[in-house]
This record gives sequence, C-alpha cells and structure tokens, in this order.
Amino acid sequence: MANWTFLTNHAQVLLCVANSPSITAREIAAQVGITERAVQRILRDLNQAGYISHTREGRQNHYEIHADRPMRHPAQHGLAVRELLDLLG
Repeated sequence: MANWTFLTNHAQVLLCVANSPSITAREIAAQVGITERAVQRILRDLNQAGYISHTREGRQNHYEIHADRPMRHPAQHGLAVRELLDLLG
C-alpha cells in the first residue's frame, strides 16, 4: 500500500481542533498518528498564521478556529478554510 494521504498533517490537526475545541495535543497526536511535539509545532504554525487562537482554561487550552481565513495554496485561491471544514466535518 502507498504511504501517502490526501490531507496534510496541518489539515488533520485543524480538523481535530474543529471537532473538539478542547482537545489535547496528546489526543491529537494519537488521532493523527504523529508525535505530540509535531502537533505542538503544527498548532504553533496555525496560530502564527492566524488560523487558530487559544485561551487557557485551567490546565487545558480551548481553541478557536478562524474559518474565514483563506486557504494557502494557489489552487484554492478565493476559498476560505470554512469550506474545507464544511466539506470534511
């Protein structure tokens, strides 16, 4: 079997957050099949690019997705992240 998927790890992490805004990095790592450290890097990337933000609630983060942000690839020019989430959510 080929070792590739249709969605990047960034998309997979974003989908996890969309489905469960209080999900932990450990839970995301288990679902996506990557390390917690990789999840933390991806969450940082998404945060720095303005696709998500988070607030601290006790010992947990609560994430908010900014779904009106544009998709990054030129092939999806004019489409917002919301459209991806709607399609796959």
